[in-house]
Amino acid sequence: MAQNEPKGVKRGVSTYCYDKFLYVNMDMEDMFRDMYDMGATGLEILADGVIEGYPYPSAAWLDKFFALTERYNIVPVEYGHWVESRLFPDRDGTVEEQAEMLIHDIKLAHLMGFTCMRTKLGVIDETLSPWQGWREIIKRALPYAEKFDVRMQPEIHAPTLLKDPMMMDYCEFIDKEQTKFFGFNIDFGVFRNVGVMHFPGQDPNRPLWSEPEDIVPLLPYIYCCHAKFYDMDENFDEVTIPYKKVVQLMIDNGWDGYLLSEYEGKNKDNMFHVQTQLRRHHVMLKNLIGY
Repeated sequence: MAQNEPKGVKRGVSTYCYDKFLYVNMDMEDMFRDMYDMGATGLEILADGVIEGYPYPSAAWLDKFFALTERYNIVPVEYGHWVESRLFPDRDGTVEEQAEMLIHDIKLAHLMGFTCMRTKLGVIDETLSPWQGWREIIKRALPYAEKFDVRMQPEIHAPTLLKDPMMMDYCEFIDKEQTKFFGFNIDFGVFRNVGVMHFPGQDPNRPLWSEPEDIVPLLPYIYCCHAKFYDMDENFDEVTIPYKKVVQLMIDNGWDGYLLSEYEGKNKDNMFHVQTQLRRHHVMLKNLIGY
């Protein structure tokens, strides 16, 4: 764990930012050193792209991971993975098959020190409604999530809106199960209000983005967020997302968790450009959060 980690909104990075470079131009230590240099302590990994031998890493690889997190003062926050409903070409995975994979990931996330999981559920439509059997899968996994102290979170990602009926379905499920081990990872792309268009066939009257205030009633269900960003200018402002308002609402409502930077802008193949954008993002977050 990072030393003297404060309560409140904290800064971290998703390995998605490095997905074009990790194990090509950079190794894991280069990535952690980069995070340390910008003062980011929280880590999200994309398990199948980072863990050598996933889903069965070697003891040697795990030892290296633990040593590097300690050396660079990195907190394992979120373990990104998929609940696979489409592994087979001719059928959906069964509830039992998907739950078994999910439970394996819960145990591995716990072993690696992660307390949250970005539990990406299979989707059935363009607004990212979850696969119809999601409730039964999550119910089977909840006892393991509680035992191993890992919180499962589907990623709420544009074009989903924070007021969509599926969000109410999720909240009703959480309240019915009376659990703190299932919640949300809110991707800040849901607030993007520049350069967004309706996709073909979408209701033209449907809002294109969620308003910052829409996050407030969901905060008790949120354990970390993807701090998505597309374009950081030279003044350290994200020009497509109202970051200042969203983050201030989180601070004012006492939210405690990590904002995990996730770059989705142009020139993702250019390592210098991505690192520059990432550093600008953390300057902005530091200014908004205060450290």
